[in-house]
Amino acid sequence: MGIEQAPTEKGKQAARGLRKSAAADEKKVEAQKGSDLAKGADRFEERSKSSDGKSAGKKQGL
Repeated sequence: MGIEQAPTEKGKQAARGLRKSAAADEKKVEAQKGSDLAKGADRFEERSKSSDGKSAGKKQGL
């Protein structure tokens, strides 16, 4: 749920905290990795690859 969609102020504060925490975790991982994490479609493709190295599209014959 996004910050704007939260029905209460407490929910909006929780959403802001989660977003801030996620951004901090992402920066930490990127610093350890030495490069930026993939975003958007690139991230989907990176995450969809399994140990055999095939993407979701290749496995489905697309």
